[in-house]
Amino acid sequence: MFEQATIEADNKAEFYDELGRQLEGLLAGEHNLVANASNCAALIFHAMPDLNWAGFYFLDGGDELVLGPFQGKPACVRIPVGRGVCGSAVARETSILVEDVHAFPGHIACDAASRSELVVPVRRNGRIIGVIDLDSPRVSRFDGDDQAGIERLAEIFAASTAS
Repeated sequence: MFEQATIEADNKAEFYDELGRQLEGLLAGEHNLVANASNCAALIFHAMPDLNWAGFYFLDGGDELVLGPFQGKPACVRIPVGRGVCGSAVARETSILVEDVHAFPGHIACDAASRSELVVPVRRNGRIIGVIDLDSPRVSRFDGDDQAGIERLAEIFAASTAS
């Protein structure tokens, strides 16, 4: 049985190293996409301070993202590739860190309380299969260290679902 441990770290690099180890342990031996996305979203949501949403959107047919497992308030179900932060991250094939969502053209507001957002593509065999989406009610909640840490978690998640 997995038990999430409180992470005591002096800096974000140490925090994400420990969170990565916990994620690897949590996903060990399981390869189901939905099960692993559910546990990954829950782990991130409960480990990271100042989040109001953490979850996944997965590509459906190549031109649209569909809501996957998440923690937080109900969310938008479908997002066209190229729209909003999630769709833009897929279209650009890169992570997007938004300090203030009100300044992002075309931001899709699923929760009016969200003020900053980090979206990281999830790749399997070099192809984007979806994104990890994190929202915070605090402006400038995320920085480059968070982006690098979540990118590493996306790699761990993707590796766990490869069969």
